[in-house]
Amino acid sequence: MLPLWLSHPANIGAFYGLLVSIALLLPYRFAGDDTDAWLANWVFHTSILMVACLLLGFSSLLLIRWSKRFPMTPPRLLLYPMPFVGMALLTISRTDLVNLPMWVVWLLLLLPGPMYVHLSWAPRWRLLCMLEDGRDPFIGIESKHSEPNEDAATLAGDDDELRSVVEEYAEE
Repeated sequence: MLPLWLSHPANIGAFYGLLVSIALLLPYRFAGDDTDAWLANWVFHTSILMVACLLLGFSSLLLIRWSKRFPMTPPRLLLYPMPFVGMALLTISRTDLVNLPMWVVWLLLLLPGPMYVHLSWAPRWRLLCMLEDGRDPFIGIESKHSEPNEDAATLAGDDDELRSVVEEYAEE
């Protein structure tokens, strides 16, 4: 479980910016001709990344509070490899093997964190806060409840023991 100060979506964004910055240490240290100013450049870009991700997380929180949108699963097939592709492209670009537009590299590095915060974390955080305050966030939403015996028969198939356990659980 996350500490309370870190569980706020804006802080999650800033933490993501810090994690991306840590991953950028090697490309900043060993790429390029200027080996004396790499630390100052890295600290500068770390600050920019953390503030940008913090602002994106905070704006996502405000948008979620305004729209009352429920959480959704981000497209993991695209979302998870994006930082690794961005890191590889940044390394290639910093070593001058291929000149790539820097906005593409930074977009691939930064998009997954704020996208996850906006689509999944901030709405879940809002729902948990509402439940903690004693409010029901699910008022007016229709339940998609079906007969437990039909579900048990569908899930268990020919397994009588599994069907009986599922039916007992559904009766409670």
